[in-house]
Amino acid sequence: MKDVPGLPQSLLVLGGTSGIGLATARRMIARGARTVWLAGRPSPALAAAADSLRRLGAEVRTVPFDALDTESHEERLGKVFTEGAIDLVLLAFGVLGDQARDESDPVAAVRVAQTNYTGAVSAGLVCAGALQAQGHGSLVVLSAVAGERARRADFIYGSSKAGLDVFAQGLGDALHGTGARVMVVRPGFVRSRMTAGLPAGPLATTPEAVASAIELGLRRRSETVWVPGAMRMVAAAVRHLPRPLYRRLPV
Repeated sequence: MKDVPGLPQSLLVLGGTSGIGLATARRMIARGARTVWLAGRPSPALAAAADSLRRLGAEVRTVPFDALDTESHEERLGKVFTEGAIDLVLLAFGVLGDQARDESDPVAAVRVAQTNYTGAVSAGLVCAGALQAQGHGSLVVLSAVAGERARRADFIYGSSKAGLDVFAQGLGDALHGTGARVMVVRPGFVRSRMTAGLPAGPLATTPEAVASAIELGLRRRSETVWVPGAMRMVAAAVRHLPRPLYRRLPV
């Protein structure tokens, strides 16, 4: 492994079985990262993910983490930072939910919102505080193009990502000048375990492509990254469509 300037030597992945999170970890290990923490619910899948990264030559440790158990975040995630500096925190957890079911099941809808937004606010603040205290590091937050404008097909999920996106932007402003920073990543449709069986559009991407965009964004010290890049223009056009016309689109 060869160290690459501007890229992390140590990283913490919140959402340790996330396809994007693991693709990013593999990419960072290939660029010289030596230490990886995977935060997630203890499970055979989390253990297998850790083993797969160890085979690439990194020191990999796991930490129990549940997005909904916000009272445990400070203790469990804070402990990671006491073990050594973390250069990159990747906030990669989230649930898509089932829009048709969730509209008629408020408890299920709230679970989506709590996981994607409330849990992310809690974990994000804990990690941002730790990065600020150590004087360096990046918090990369996986938002989504779905948060740019409500879609009939997934407005519960999209609203949670919209809240997360605004939170991450504000947190980035709050950290400005401290040595710590935030980068918001807005992928479009990602072909992954979470979206298996769903129709993919012409600009669909992959976890590996998102990981590549994250690397480029870190090198450039970007504040916002769109994946693929063309999504920026698509989102801008959709954002300004009159609402009656937007309702007629097959989205």
